Amino acid sequence: MSRAPRAREAAVAPGGRHIYPVRVFYEDTDAAGVVYYANYLRFAERARTELLRAFGVSQRALAVDDGLSFAVRRVEADFLAPARLDDALEVVTEVAEVRGASVTMHQAVRRGGEELVRLVVRIGCVNDRARATRLPAGLAAALAGLAAGRGAAGARAADTGTSP
Repeated sequence: MSRAPRAREAAVAPGGRHIYPVRVFYEDTDAAGVVYYANYLRFAERARTELLRAFGVSQRALAVDDGLSFAVRRVEADFLAPARLDDALEVVTEVAEVRGASVTMHQAVRRGGEELVRLVVRIGCVNDRARATRLPAGLAAALAGLAAGRGAAGARAADTGTSP
């Protein structure tokens, strides 16, 4: 991964937020008809994957070509209100902090303007021996641009070395 990834305009909103739409299916619900709590973690994982994809990062290619992958180190979750079958949700992801080998993201699962679940997730970059290793420089710079609230323009600046 020699170059910094480029953000796709449609995927990363101004201010560095990534928004991922989710529809609640029958398989996502429990016997009471509400989304089973662990499925919110699945929704959040998909949103983080799509955030990386918005920068042109394929986790498969990262693993095969560079021997790197991501592992969740810590999750803090506040369940505020339930989602139900057929709800249209969105997962909003913001990069809060980028460190040498980890990224902390704030995520919210929302239905309309209502926040249902609030998450703080710390993800570590690991090598093929499951040891912590530094994030690739280009990816770290792009994510740092989001953490600074510069959105896609900040990520492009990381790619070109210019200011947004």
